[in-house]
Amino acid sequence: MSQPSTLLHLLAGGCGGTAGAILTCPLEVVKTRLQSSQLSLRPLCLPEIQLPGMSVRLMNPTPPSPGVLKVLRSILEKEGKRSLFRGLGPNLAGVAPSRAIYFAAYSATKERLNTVLVPESKKVHVLAARLLAVLTTYAVLTLSLLSRVKGEMARNTLQCAMHVYRTEGLRGFYRGVTASYAGVSETIIHFVIYEALKKELRNSQHSPSLTLPAKNNDFFGLMGAAAVSKTCATCIAYPHEVIRTRLREEGSRYHSFTQTLQLMVREEGPLALYRGLLAHLIRQIPNAAIMMATYELIVHLASSPL
Repeated sequence: MSQPSTLLHLLAGGCGGTAGAILTCPLEVVKTRLQSSQLSLRPLCLPEIQLPGMSVRLMNPTPPSPGVLKVLRSILEKEGKRSLFRGLGPNLAGVAPSRAIYFAAYSATKERLNTVLVPESKKVHVLAARLLAVLTTYAVLTLSLLSRVKGEMARNTLQCAMHVYRTEGLRGFYRGVTASYAGVSETIIHFVIYEALKKELRNSQHSPSLTLPAKNNDFFGLMGAAAVSKTCATCIAYPHEVIRTRLREEGSRYHSFTQTLQLMVREEGPLALYRGLLAHLIRQIPNAAIMMATYELIVHLASSPL
């Protein structure tokens, strides 16, 4: 891949990731709160029952998870509108370069594989997506849950980073990375389905372009393809997201991917692995559509003759 082409995919990927992150940030905050054990393990107290010679207060250790709207309303009432964009700075700091690398690496790898395998085959897409997932796992190192730091709300990226480094050292920045590796399958499924739908869309429109077709309905078709592929991939691989969130909690009793999985299933039941899925889907579907469409649009416009 030539240098101008690489720079184009870097720019397009960075812009696509940034647009998606900004527009869907509030749902990312809600999703993280729903995944957190601090929310899910809060005991529910029931009225006291008077028995002869004793008073018993019943407690339900695993209350039902609150809905998306309830969590959203609670955040607005207690923390204000600005809290819905808490973590946007660290998120953008990771998303823009990671998505730039994400798409540039995928395009470069796919171009190389097309020369030695059947061009645009499922094998090419699987291998390219697998390498892509491993690379972005290294590239994206989030800080930790945006929660209380010694009783005070974390104010900025530097404060979070300094606190993580002081309390846990460099290892703190890599917390949850094993769960990220388990999420490699999500990237593979997403790109394989997206490429297949994109190919069908291209064939139905008789367009030779491998990027964005010229018509507006084709543009929205690509958004739909991204939304469908991301939905399928997320539903299949979602448990690794919850486990990664638990591993990143400050002062967590979760230590490894397997230990966290077993502990959650034993204490909260298998459904706990899908806690926050609705909020995650509500965010991921438009985020994927916006990101992929923005990427395809920029590549198309930059590649088209003036």
